[in-house]
Amino acid sequence: MDTKIKPQTLKGFRDFLPEEALKRQYVINIIREVFERYGFEPIETPAIEYLEVFIGNIGEDEKLFYKFEDAGGRKVALRYDQTVPTCRFIAQYQDKITLPFKRYQIQTVWRAEKPQAGRYREFLQCDADIFGVDDRLADAETIALTIDTFKALGFKKPITIINDRDLYKGIPYKAIVSIDKLEKIGKEGVITELIKKGYQKEEANKLLEKVVLVKPNNNLKTIFSYLDQYGMRENYQFKPALARSFSYSNGTIWEIIVEGFKQGSLAGCERFDSLVSRFSNQNVPAVGFAIGFDRTVLAMDQLGLFPELKTKTKILVTIFDKTLVRESLKMTQLLRKNKINTDLYPDPNDRLDKQLKYANKKGIPYVIIIGPEETEKGVFKLKDMKTGEQKELTEKQLIEKLC
Repeated sequence: MDTKIKPQTLKGFRDFLPEEALKRQYVINIIREVFERYGFEPIETPAIEYLEVFIGNIGEDEKLFYKFEDAGGRKVALRYDQTVPTCRFIAQYQDKITLPFKRYQIQTVWRAEKPQAGRYREFLQCDADIFGVDDRLADAETIALTIDTFKALGFKKPITIINDRDLYKGIPYKAIVSIDKLEKIGKEGVITELIKKGYQKEEANKLLEKVVLVKPNNNLKTIFSYLDQYGMRENYQFKPALARSFSYSNGTIWEIIVEGFKQGSLAGCERFDSLVSRFSNQNVPAVGFAIGFDRTVLAMDQLGLFPELKTKTKILVTIFDKTLVRESLKMTQLLRKNKINTDLYPDPNDRLDKQLKYANKKGIPYVIIIGPEETEKGVFKLKDMKTGEQKELTEKQLIEKLC
């Protein structure tokens, strides 16, 4: 007797049932539409990169790499983020890319971290970046894109909290990582972390106080001015304790938060001017962001921002009996040629009542019934599954009704 394999997923990895997958598609489609409205173009990079692409480019989180030796003995890693591979991409194809380059990327990344609400080991990221521009108009453009994306998703007042890593000059990176946690662990938590990293208590207090009291620099003032001209004065705030923990972050940094969602920010964003130069002699300034896709879906669920998304199928064509399969096939093709999402019930042996239950369970709004009587009269019976109303329609009337 064969041993049955237990059907299960690894911890931190997920399957998506159709209703969940439809929600994800809904969000992706809106994000892609807004990105392209701003003139950004799509790229894709491999799921696996040479390990050296990521080593030294991430910061303290290198322990989270999914890394291994492949069959050829090469040290490789699953894509940890999309920013670093894109910088490799820019360096590799510099003769084929026109700068400024506005790129977006929607792909899966992998991190071996502890799963929690809205955080998984395999997850989708949605990035948008501008390469080749040092002027702070590029920063304002990507910040505006972040805000508009979350507005398009239905969030009433997304707030961008903004800072500049240049304000942290003279502060070691290990301290920046702890200061970035101020919102999560509070002042005493940050002080405790800094002491564990070798700072004296008085020194740690002075360091944190210095950060909290800092004022916006000229770069931030320029960005704020641009955002005001975009009409987004109500959608940003200066936050001196925001640090972002990626080691490649420099200059402008920002995150998106939304009212009513307590599980953290929905996007992480920064300027990263030196990262491309780690892969070539070319100096390419860059700025952009990554949307936390799963956390965004979670926030939309909690705040009731999804429309009803049971199915994209608009109509089910039933099969009255085996002798009328031909009529059902003809109608199915006609509807599909008119770009109407049509499901043909695939088993001609099932009774009509079972077919109607199938449509009801899947949330299909309309059903067509083509019986001997309808065939003889040259009409089609259209049933509205929500109201229960049935109408006899001609082919032309049916297409007009559904298009």
